[in-house]
Amino acid sequence: MLTVPVRQLGESERRAVERLLDLDPYAGAQVAERVAARGLAWWRAEARILGYGSRRHLESICWLGGNLTPVLASESAVTAFADQLSAEERLCSSIVGRADAVLGLWDRLSAHWGPARDVRPNQPLLATDALPAVAPDPHVRRVRGSEVDLLFPAAVAMYTEEVGVSPLAEDGGRGYRRRVTELVRAGRAYARFVDGRVVFKAELAVVTRRTAQVQGVWVAPEWRGRGIATAAMAAVVHDALERVAPSVSLYVNDFNLPARRVYERCGFRPVGTLATVLF
Repeated sequence: MLTVPVRQLGESERRAVERLLDLDPYAGAQVAERVAARGLAWWRAEARILGYGSRRHLESICWLGGNLTPVLASESAVTAFADQLSAEERLCSSIVGRADAVLGLWDRLSAHWGPARDVRPNQPLLATDALPAVAPDPHVRRVRGSEVDLLFPAAVAMYTEEVGVSPLAEDGGRGYRRRVTELVRAGRAYARFVDGRVVFKAELAVVTRRTAQVQGVWVAPEWRGRGIATAAMAAVVHDALERVAPSVSLYVNDFNLPARRVYERCGFRPVGTLATVLF
């Protein structure tokens, strides 16, 4: 298979990158948010963006920072990115993106970067641009700055359950607490409180001009099975569509059938399939 050389992109190619990201607004949302905030200069973005294609026609990109994220990566681009990355030490904590590209990269990189802690090959990517038909829970609201201490234990529980490791392990949780605090200050963290405890939470972890991506959805174990999640998610979608972005998106593990039913009731529709490799 013929490939063209991979190159590191700089600020002069920002418009080409933004045009490409507009072609995949849901799967490329995290990269789009970073590019909008910090551009392509690696010392500002704390990451590199690799490009595949001629300078006149950028075909694919690959974000290489805390996560490795290919965007619109064809088979030839996957091969070229893997050839470049296989010679480098792995620094990212995960590979995430469209399933075909992620699994193609992992097939080529596993011998160099393996083993993975977990591979999740089928994560439905969902989106909606319509207000849910179900009534929103009036008790779900944005978390206030004074409530970070109440939210943080729930955020830690969610992360540990979802990712399989505690966010407190590396630095005592200082970095993760900063992230939770930033989301609260930005008006992007939601919760339902009962007697001073969080029983539901979710965040708009990624916001672009095209979509607000929900992550960190969690229901306290003792509240599961009571049917609170659908109305709670409806409240998040209502606020996000009315205040933040023209669409709301998220991705979910294929085996999480209760969550998938909740999202379907809230009007989410499939727009692709992601995969995640966790280290």
